[in-house]
Amino acid sequence: MDKDRIGLACDHAGFFMKELVLKQLTKQGENVKDFGSHSADDVDYPDFAHMLAYAMDKEEYNLGFVFCGSGNGVNMVMNKHKNVRSALCWNAEIARLARAHNDANVCAIPARFISANETLAIVNAFLTTPFEGGRHQRRVDKIQIPILIKK
Repeated sequence: MDKDRIGLACDHAGFFMKELVLKQLTKQGENVKDFGSHSADDVDYPDFAHMLAYAMDKEEYNLGFVFCGSGNGVNMVMNKHKNVRSALCWNAEIARLARAHNDANVCAIPARFISANETLAIVNAFLTTPFEGGRHQRRVDKIQIPILIKK
């Protein structure tokens, strides 16, 4: 399997956690791109999350980590895009389940609510957990394909 292409994006509230993860992934030799923000100055999270999501739409990146204060804003932006299944992960078990059961390819991290150590544990769990497929594939398929409900 080819090496994962990992994108990172954040706003000002997520800047320091994104930098921590960027440093760790680079140290591990991962193929990673930083889409910004590149400082803790006040910015709008959609500007950076959309850049990563568009790159994922074009299949230039297959995994991503996004960071903002609560994780909710960047998660919402990412999930507007066709090739993205973003999960808000506040601990390693949620990250593991997001990959194993939901085939999530983006992990949204609430930078103001978890520690640096927990963030690194989340990233590790997300990167090392494979999608289980099987019964979960049927459910993942239904995320992209609307089901007509009879009234």
